[in-house]
Amino acid sequence: MSYVIGIDVGGTFTDAVAARDDGTMISTKTPSTPPDYAEGVVTVLDDLAGRIGTDLRGLLADTDYIAHGTTSTLNALVIGDVGRVGWLTTVGHRDSIYIMNVVGRYAGQGPEQVQDILATRKPAPLVPKRRAKEVIERIDYKGSVIVPLDEDHAREAIRELLAEDVEAIAVSTLWSFRNPAHERRLRELVHEQAPGMYVTLSSELSPRIREFSRNATTIMSTQVGPTLSRYLEPLTDRLRDQGLRGPLLVMQGTGGTLAAHEAPKTAITTVGSVLSGGVTGATRLAEQLGHRNVICTDVGGTTFLVGLVVDGAPLQTTTTVINQHIIDVPMLRVQAIGSGGGAIAHLDAGGNLRVGPRSAQAVPGPACYDQGGTVPTVTDADLVLGILNPDNFLGGRKKLSVERARAAIEEHVAAPLGLDVEAAAAAIFAVQNAQTSDLVRKVVVESGEDPRDFVMYAFGGAGPVHCFAYGAELGVQSTVVPLGPSAAAFSAYGLAASNVGVVKEVSEPGTFPVPALAVTKTFEDLEAEARTALERQGVELVDIELRREVDVRYTMQLAELPTPVPSGPLTDADLAEVIAAFEARYARTFGEGTGFSAAGFQFITYRVHATGVLPSSVTLPDAEPGTGESVEAALTGTRRALLDPTRGFEDTPVYDYRRLRPGHRFTGPAIVEVPTTTVAVSHSDTAEIDRFGNLVLTHGVPNQNGPTHSTEESR
Repeated sequence: MSYVIGIDVGGTFTDAVAARDDGTMISTKTPSTPPDYAEGVVTVLDDLAGRIGTDLRGLLADTDYIAHGTTSTLNALVIGDVGRVGWLTTVGHRDSIYIMNVVGRYAGQGPEQVQDILATRKPAPLVPKRRAKEVIERIDYKGSVIVPLDEDHAREAIRELLAEDVEAIAVSTLWSFRNPAHERRLRELVHEQAPGMYVTLSSELSPRIREFSRNATTIMSTQVGPTLSRYLEPLTDRLRDQGLRGPLLVMQGTGGTLAAHEAPKTAITTVGSVLSGGVTGATRLAEQLGHRNVICTDVGGTTFLVGLVVDGAPLQTTTTVINQHIIDVPMLRVQAIGSGGGAIAHLDAGGNLRVGPRSAQAVPGPACYDQGGTVPTVTDADLVLGILNPDNFLGGRKKLSVERARAAIEEHVAAPLGLDVEAAAAAIFAVQNAQTSDLVRKVVVESGEDPRDFVMYAFGGAGPVHCFAYGAELGVQSTVVPLGPSAAAFSAYGLAASNVGVVKEVSEPGTFPVPALAVTKTFEDLEAEARTALERQGVELVDIELRREVDVRYTMQLAELPTPVPSGPLTDADLAEVIAAFEARYARTFGEGTGFSAAGFQFITYRVHATGVLPSSVTLPDAEPGTGESVEAALTGTRRALLDPTRGFEDTPVYDYRRLRPGHRFTGPAIVEVPTTTVAVSHSDTAEIDRFGNLVLTHGVPNQNGPTHSTEESR
């Protein structure tokens, strides 16, 4: 029986999980290796092989496929390390990416930033004007050719771009989503002069209405497409040379994977890939635990990520924002802030304590890593507060320096604020917990949901350390810390458990009532495109699942909501039900009474989500059953630790997770040491090990009498 492997490459650590259908699952975590993240991929695979009891070649020869979450495209866009790109567009419309429809000033900004008008700035243009060329052509909103493409003029524009030494060309013309003929011909003209040139067409990547965002999406995807190719091609070759039997798959922001040879064609869809693994894993675990509504929280080394599972499905968004540019491709709705374990604590110009967004990353890492880092991080504070064991980090594979952590906090936080080191560490701890709980609340409430209706899952290396604080603050009744064989590599488990996925969409704005036959035809065409795209992956699939939706809005509004559409031939009655579903979603999202039916309704963009189901079914196995041994057998002693600043330091029981079994139950305060993470249990929480080995925290009344325990027999 062979393995499937998930690899989650983060800014600080690279995680891997190998799973078999028989329930065998093994995980590991090794430092990432920026800037050459591929080296870290091979390192973590080699470590994984050793834990399985084989070598790298033996593991890869026994692997059906590898699902890989990559940061290469996201990092490239965020830091501006992108390719030299040229852009072709319709004559008279070049300035759309410079004007930015005004939204460039506030896209992705919070309310306070938007209201500070004098401080708002448009982002730097995606391409300089000398590399933005107009071509003579015009297609109208019906898809009719008004002005034929002037091919001689287009050839000259292409020659000028090639003279600028561009490595890729983006093509985005007006109304191309209604008729892509001119864009396709422009690609042919590019390849006449530069046969190997990377070209992206907006009509294939993001065939949606709204010129600026479609242009921005196409250009940004073109900027990172060659970068992704340069990362994936040698990595694929290297893994093949090492004996990889199956394909290398790349996670997308939608929560589905693509074959590595296909992913660069729609490179922008991979920007959320590492953010999606955890949500996908949480969705699979929620199915096993029977949870319909889940708040997914991932505290990694660099970032804190939040996503939602609502009614059993990950919450998705049709647009996202990077560097104040709108990206029009569907993705899982995941929000992030720079508040991971490596987030740097510092004082701002006003002397206020801030945590993040800058991170110490893998190199040099937190000060306590003793790798040259000198600034304090969240991990340094956790160590000084006694939550982390300096001798048991990564299962003892890495020793942490308390002295380095204390020195960094003393110099940069404690001394400037007139605090002792412990008080400064407690302040860092409190700020990190406050800003993470604020983001969780924002994500849940702005999605129209009530946190009290959800269970929270906490994963990532530092998520289990801090979840008791931001979970209780949020008001959820319980928090699940996924442990068992996935432990702190839970996002990698989600990658291994994912399927192949493609999304096909097209904008065809129409005012309701829209002819049911026309709607049916549009969806059938999209479904055919989706099936063809899945076939191009070259991956064995056991089934194809199709899901329809349409973006609906009240006439003349801009607030569009994706709304489910039934499969098969549609009737007028079916479309009336779609409208009813839209109004229910609108009320749920924006509040009862906010809709305005008298305005009428419009269908804007039609979309098909296609899932190619892979042969392997990866689920978390049951944990090893208990033998009746008391939970006290897992106690290794006590440690002076601070979990609650109002209670200060107190002697805190420490448990060895490897000796805990399903049914074991205890109350806090307590610390649970896992080989790849640490779980903190506050004095107001009860902790229990479930049948999969997860640790479930029930947030309740503070325990005034010290920790208590129970075994599975006594319960």
